[in-house]
Amino acid sequence: MIDLDRIRADTPATSRLAYLHNAGAALMPTPVLAAMKQHIDLESEIGGYAAADREAQRLDAVYGSVARLLNAAPDEIALVENATVAWQMAFYSLPFRKGDRILTAEAEYAANYVAFLQVAKRTGATIEVVPSDATGELDLHALERMLDRRVKLIAVTWVPTNGGLVNPAEAIGKIARAHGIPYLLDACQAIGQMTVDVDAIGCDMLSATGRKFLRGPRGTGFLYVRRALLQQLEPPMIDHFAAPWVSRDEYRLRDDARRFETWENNYAARLGLGAAVDYALEIGLAPIEQRCRLLADRLRSGLAALPGITIRDLGRAPGAIVSFTMNGYEAEAIVSSAATAGITIGTSDPSSTRIDAEIRELPPLVRASPHYYNTQEEIDRLIDHVANLASR
Repeated sequence: MIDLDRIRADTPATSRLAYLHNAGAALMPTPVLAAMKQHIDLESEIGGYAAADREAQRLDAVYGSVARLLNAAPDEIALVENATVAWQMAFYSLPFRKGDRILTAEAEYAANYVAFLQVAKRTGATIEVVPSDATGELDLHALERMLDRRVKLIAVTWVPTNGGLVNPAEAIGKIARAHGIPYLLDACQAIGQMTVDVDAIGCDMLSATGRKFLRGPRGTGFLYVRRALLQQLEPPMIDHFAAPWVSRDEYRLRDDARRFETWENNYAARLGLGAAVDYALEIGLAPIEQRCRLLADRLRSGLAALPGITIRDLGRAPGAIVSFTMNGYEAEAIVSSAATAGITIGTSDPSSTRIDAEIRELPPLVRASPHYYNTQEEIDRLIDHVANLASR
């Protein structure tokens, strides 16, 4: 059972805002802020090096927290600056040659797809998009039909940025494992709103951010790499933390996932990330997911009942991102109007998921993303606000 009163007390901005922009950057709870501020204060008192030394045990514990969140081992976790860096370190560690095939989904995120394009340009590898099924999810049968020895990577965004779609990550993992193909999962929008178990999913690599549904600080992210694959990957860039300089002409990569890190990082933000993970684990990801879906379903059904509103979400069981368009209104105008009413929502541009947007002929979308700290009354405030716009 979620103690909503305590959680909202830990989130002071909820007293003045209906904040429904958690797929962008969620509101951090006070324990996250406290962890960061305490470390910044300590750095100001004794210096950054001494502060890191004093807090070494707490800093190291962040790996364990993230590992518990994912059902992984601490040595399979790298802490990095953001989800993009995490994803890139994994992707660019994989060797590709002419004729190799990269399989991805229609709703793949732009940052990932441009990396595919760059590698394809450099190496002669090809990018192939697995079609969606009738529900909008990645078509598993089509995926299996597309597999052969030349497929060197399956890379999928679990919860795309432009709507409520939840791709069948676990089913994709079973296929990837059965064929021995590396599987890279972008879990940026799933972490913090859903239960994530890398063993059950079967992914070999997973990237995520701290700032979204996990409620951590910006400038934080992490990478999971399955131990069985780890020793086969050399990061595209290294320093003497990732690979100690052991003799004049030799470096030696670390044995753990920290080979994907660099020596310098933001320790205050890292402690904030750890606090955010611990906060979510204390509440429980199962009740968080249940409440997120409850609130999103309420919002989705309420908006769908309004005249002139088109819900743009896909999938059999959409998650906590609700995307829609409204006849006669640009997305930015709706977001701006909501802001004046104390309701924070966002937009999703077609360029973020170009293939899906072109197939479905999507304009810029309004994107509302509730979280477990929201109330049903806040959901209804947004529905009523849009209803008032629709009646004008």
